Amino acid sequence: MSAKKAGGAVRPRVPRSPEARQRQQEILHIAMDTFAARGYNNASLAEIADRAGVTQAGVLHYFRSKALLLTSVLELRDRTDIARQGPERPRGLAFLRHLVDTVRRNAEREGIVRMYAVLSAESVTDDHPAQEYFRDRYEGLRAMVAQALREACELGEAREDLDVEDSANAIIAVMDGLQVQWLLSPDSVDMAASTERVISALLADTARERP
Repeated sequence: MSAKKAGGAVRPRVPRSPEARQRQQEILHIAMDTFAARGYNNASLAEIADRAGVTQAGVLHYFRSKALLLTSVLELRDRTDIARQGPERPRGLAFLRHLVDTVRRNAEREGIVRMYAVLSAESVTDDHPAQEYFRDRYEGLRAMVAQALREACELGEAREDLDVEDSANAIIAVMDGLQVQWLLSPDSVDMAASTERVISALLADTARERP
């Protein structure tokens, strides 16, 4: 089977047997835990292979490179979130409530939250293989949140003069910042409650004069 998809991007191998597919998924989840604990640069294929009970060549047989293993881990996270969202994106305030529900679920999956926090921060360094992924992810997330805020304004769920672009940036910043605080002190931070409070304040805030 070809190593590339349409557009030329290298993809992981697609195992033919159920046993091989299961082994590939095991490696993927072990890699997720390892990247979350050590970051991409400090995690080694040797450690991932040892924990999976295979050789480094065995890991590379499925994923071809360490960078491809990383992008596969990030795609696994995205597939999980998309599956939870359902076939259609909620509109307006319903989408913002969906964000709060996502934050609430994140409090039950510490490993994924840690991986995202570590790798997103690490991706700002030069030549990091996840830099393009996180740049595209933030761009897409900003667009979705801004669109939901526009819909909320149109549906009368938010004030009409709301600056949707700035508000979208603020919501995303709060969500990511809360994750770091929660990872360091989980008993002191309620991510869902704080996110909901910020969104409610943004939607209800009165217009202020800008300098």
